[in-house]
Amino acid sequence: MTTPRPLLLGIASVATALIFVSPPAQASAPTEDLRQHVDQVIKILQRPDLEGDNKTTERRTAVRKVANDIFDFQETAKRSLGRHWQARTPAEREEFTRLFADLLEQAYISKIDRYSGENVNYVGESMEGEQATVRTKILTKQGAQVPVDYRMLRQGDHWRVYDVIIEGVSLTANYRTQFNKIIQTSSFDDLVAKLKAKEFAAPEGAKGRGARETTRPAS
Repeated sequence: MTTPRPLLLGIASVATALIFVSPPAQASAPTEDLRQHVDQVIKILQRPDLEGDNKTTERRTAVRKVANDIFDFQETAKRSLGRHWQARTPAEREEFTRLFADLLEQAYISKIDRYSGENVNYVGESMEGEQATVRTKILTKQGAQVPVDYRMLRQGDHWRVYDVIIEGVSLTANYRTQFNKIIQTSSFDDLVAKLKAKEFAAPEGAKGRGARETTRPAS
């Protein structure tokens, strides 16, 4: 079944936003960590005191606040910048990470209101050292099943997400392609300027823009 592009973008927004929650107090398997994360975000979305258009900003602020605890923005930014990361100064890396986190908020968290009761099925996980991939399927009310994989790193007593793969398209690989093109044809400073101007959209999945990229981690 082909997923309509607008619906897929909404699912992508929900799928990514669902991981933006605070971690459990003790370590557990990646799938169980993720399951707890999803459950907590759904509870946030279903809170009566956060419903309504007049609560939109408050709801998004709450999601972003807990996002900082579970999503490894620096790791995601590093992998999205790819080989260009090594050439950046500590100050440049810090600014890029902050701007990239803002980009993710604009691309995903701002669309959290698209959530309308989609279900998440956990279909498997694989682990290799300190890394893991949790495979899920988002079940839409229209009957579509959209595969969404979460790539996670063990950090201390919990797991943190550094990449989301929707219908085979990696969030970090998608942005890495865009960022690399800008740096090669212009400059890193131009990329920073574009990030500040919020000139990037969220990846739409394999059936969206068709930008299927390998999900091999950046070196």
